[in-house]
Amino acid sequence: MSKLGQVLKKFPRVFWVSNIMELFERWAWYGFYNAFALYLTLSKDTGALGFSQVQKGAIIGTGSMLLYFLPIITGAIADRVGYKKVLILSFTAYVAGYFMVGTFDSYGLVFAAYIFLAVAGALFKPIISGMIAKTTTDETASVGFGIFYVMVNIGGFIGPFIAGFLYKIDWNLVFLMSIITIAINYIFVFFFFKEPYREPSGVKFLKNIGIAFTNIWITLKNWKYVLFLVIMGLFWTAFNQLYYSFPVFLEHWVDMDSLSAFLGLAEGTITAPTITSMDAFFIIVLQMWVSSISMRYRPLHSMMTGIMILGLGLLLMFLTQNPWIMLIGLLIFSIGEMASSPKFNEYVGRIAPPDKKALYMGTVFLAIAIGHFLAGWVSGKPFEVLADKYYLLGKAIEQKGYAIQPISDQFTQTQYFERAQELFGMDGSQLTQYLWDNYHPSNIWFLFTGIAVAASLFLLLYDRIILKGQENTVQ
Repeated sequence: MSKLGQVLKKFPRVFWVSNIMELFERWAWYGFYNAFALYLTLSKDTGALGFSQVQKGAIIGTGSMLLYFLPIITGAIADRVGYKKVLILSFTAYVAGYFMVGTFDSYGLVFAAYIFLAVAGALFKPIISGMIAKTTTDETASVGFGIFYVMVNIGGFIGPFIAGFLYKIDWNLVFLMSIITIAINYIFVFFFFKEPYREPSGVKFLKNIGIAFTNIWITLKNWKYVLFLVIMGLFWTAFNQLYYSFPVFLEHWVDMDSLSAFLGLAEGTITAPTITSMDAFFIIVLQMWVSSISMRYRPLHSMMTGIMILGLGLLLMFLTQNPWIMLIGLLIFSIGEMASSPKFNEYVGRIAPPDKKALYMGTVFLAIAIGHFLAGWVSGKPFEVLADKYYLLGKAIEQKGYAIQPISDQFTQTQYFERAQELFGMDGSQLTQYLWDNYHPSNIWFLFTGIAVAASLFLLLYDRIILKGQENTVQ
């Protein structure tokens, strides 16, 4: 038997059950999440909500930030009351959250529903990663977390790939898919999940949470480490545009029917969520190859190079209306992600003081939370002014001196665009091309790529000036 086969036989059943639940949870989450920016901003007569880019950025940025911050509390809850109970609570909250987000139509209620959904995710997130840690040993951890990462990306590919077809039929089908998929996990948690042993701490619940916040404060008093987290927050700001801005940019400016025709599919088959799902597909196919290369280099060098590559991918993703160039850009983006993201935790483990590694590893999520908050802001007003189709159309109408009713609940984006076609004497494709040629929405790549390049350069300066090339401590 091969060494890999021997390792696989050492995993207990609950390890595989946990991974399967992760796959279905990611299927449900990314199936909804990769299409969420579209759902928030597309015209109301398509079944979407017709919100502004600013409203979209505020909703996704705030909720996603909390998703990565709240596990401080939810992890303590799970340790206190039991993993199984919290998993059941999480799945129930997920079902209710997906239903509410898909049912509510006012800004305030959708905002609140997404916060509720983020809480459901925060309940789930620390449990499964904790289960992988509890069911692996020093010998099996590398393979175990590798399997976990594959499961994440299988779910991250299947969910949005299917959602890309469903939302064209009916947006309710996207949320129904997420509800059904997450509900499948009830089967696994009730019949196959075994509660792991938890050491009784004797510490009261609120005191346990207080300890968690105290530990965070200990790490945040280290200005060198805080600076590193802020720099990595810039990386996550650029990375998250894959979900915050890229689907909207595709929907507004890129005709994807040439991809459909090449594959022998009907027009409209290839959609923005279908395209974004390819990021996870590329990771499934190429991660081992990229990791085999990046492991030869210092984590910091791999991270800097990966972020630069990711920035190049962003350039091509937003540079042209050619879907083939855009798809190549997404492939390059994915390679950059594969070279940089997995090295994040490894690098923190290296630079943390030897006696405080656990404390520092427990706060890496803060960089991701910062990135989501900033990504929401960047994909709001800056994206709207530079690349939102309807904002730029409004500028064109004003400059031409035309009069047209503003977009509202009674006068949708679709009606606004149709009226503009009449005023300009153009069809939809011609008017889109006119806006592209005269208002240059592709310039948004300067902003997104610039953030990634800045993060890479700041890491270089951090290493040379702050750490002075000593990659083992931030004391």
